[in-house]
Amino acid sequence: MSPTYPALDIPDDGKLAHNIAHFARALRKAGLPVGPGRTLDAARAVAAAGFDRREDFYFTLQAIFVSRPEERATFAQVFRLFWRDPRYLDHMMSLLLPQVHGVQEDRAAQAAEKRAAEALLDGKLPPPPQDSPEGDQIEIDATATMSAEERLKTLDFEQMSASEIAEAKRMLARLSLPVQPLKTRRSAPSTLTSRIDARRTLRGAMRSAGEIATLAHKAPVTRWPNLVVLCDISGSMADYSRMVLHFVHAVANRRGQGWARVHAFTFGTRLTNITRHLRARDVDAALKAAGSEAQDWSGGTRIGQCLHAFNRDWSRRVLGQGAVVLLITDGLDRDDSTLLARETERLHLSCRRLIWLNPLLRWTGFAPRAEGIRAILPHVDSFRAGHSIASLEALGRAISEPSDHGERDRLLALIRS
Repeated sequence: MSPTYPALDIPDDGKLAHNIAHFARALRKAGLPVGPGRTLDAARAVAAAGFDRREDFYFTLQAIFVSRPEERATFAQVFRLFWRDPRYLDHMMSLLLPQVHGVQEDRAAQAAEKRAAEALLDGKLPPPPQDSPEGDQIEIDATATMSAEERLKTLDFEQMSASEIAEAKRMLARLSLPVQPLKTRRSAPSTLTSRIDARRTLRGAMRSAGEIATLAHKAPVTRWPNLVVLCDISGSMADYSRMVLHFVHAVANRRGQGWARVHAFTFGTRLTNITRHLRARDVDAALKAAGSEAQDWSGGTRIGQCLHAFNRDWSRRVLGQGAVVLLITDGLDRDDSTLLARETERLHLSCRRLIWLNPLLRWTGFAPRAEGIRAILPHVDSFRAGHSIASLEALGRAISEPSDHGERDRLLALIRS
């Protein structure tokens, strides 16, 4: 359905085709696959359909630029902002101002609204007030500093501003998490000469009076593992959970990485399965639905009880065939540490590899003093930091190399000493 806004006067000397080209660039920046061909088709379609009513203009452009149902929300928001509804422009500007504190935003925002605002406003906020007197300028020599992108990769999610969070989300959407296939005990016919298939060779010889004319060969069959993400959304993890879920959404919707399926669960005081929500193409719509499903956002922490619920209800469904589990939590649990240790051990025995991402590991002097950390640490394969884009990029090594244990061995030595 077309968005509603007040009618605007159209000047006689307006450059409609030129504006349609700029509108196509805004759509492409917002994530729609719009190229020069569609831009030309849009100009021809508007010329053929006419410009008598705004609704006709909207649906004419939608028929050209939108090819999937999930792209309609983004198109509607960009159209409404680009074709100059002043009151809506102020609303879109306000969406970039508050800092994000969780899946549920401080202001109600529909799917793709922020993406439209960032596409047309370049994610730029109004300039802050200048308190310093005019004429005073500070010059900084930045010749030896890192580039903005490299700095953003190592910056803590908790220390990012609203504009840096928007740029970090775009970088996370481009990240990949490749994995190597697993070899199975089954075999299939192959042209490789490494292994001879004796059964097929003898069956072929029986057709020629027992004479072996050719040798049949076989190779092991490979399969892709599942990726299971258990993300802590308690109050102490709220600043990191949303960024991690952006990364998980990108992994779940990017084909060609090798994962058979990606399952995602959130936990705070209870376990919530958000796998089906992350299948949506639009990341804003996916996280909004996930936030509505997980009612314990920024609440307390009961890691032991939530892992018990996962092991009881979901482990046999999603952990088969060599699944890799990402446990994302700070380990600060209110439950009994004995229960937490027992459930973590059971989770470790049910999967091929258990990797723990802890944002507290960003501190140089980190030590496993909390009881929850001491209960989890002996039962994980790798213990790594999870506070920045660079730490998420390093996950590929922890998954592909079984010898990579991160900081686990060093911290276990501290516990024993």
